[in-house]
Amino acid sequence: MLIVLSVVLVAGSVFLTNPSGSDTILIAFPSGTVLETEVADTPEKLLFGLAFREALSPGSGMLYIFDTSDRHRVRTTAFTFPVDIIWVDESHHVVDVHPNAAPCPREPCTPFGPPVENARYVIETAAGFAEQERVVSGMELKFTLRM
Repeated sequence: MLIVLSVVLVAGSVFLTNPSGSDTILIAFPSGTVLETEVADTPEKLLFGLAFREALSPGSGMLYIFDTSDRHRVRTTAFTFPVDIIWVDESHHVVDVHPNAAPCPREPCTPFGPPVENARYVIETAAGFAEQERVVSGMELKFTLRM
């Protein structure tokens, strides 16, 4: 079992550290700042997310799109840097924010959340972004698919 887990983790690090070929959604904040997000829309990306990456480039993040709205919890397993976690509902309004979520190098990892209300999306950005943009519950975001 440990060997299988090791193979999965190595494969994940090889395939998931290269974001090329991923859809990109631009998320505009009320301040005018636009965050370029890689879409986590496959089971592998939903599972691994930003794991195994060295850092996020400025102005970038990961957008998790879930099949249903719910009180989704997220983990920072195998992350190497802290992130801000922003939960967003179906109407693109922020429902909860967890700034400066610490990376968890190995299991067991404590999940972050659940948010106070159901969310359809989770945005992970570099730690400090939510404070810089003054992200609060109720804030409306605009999503645009980059073609």
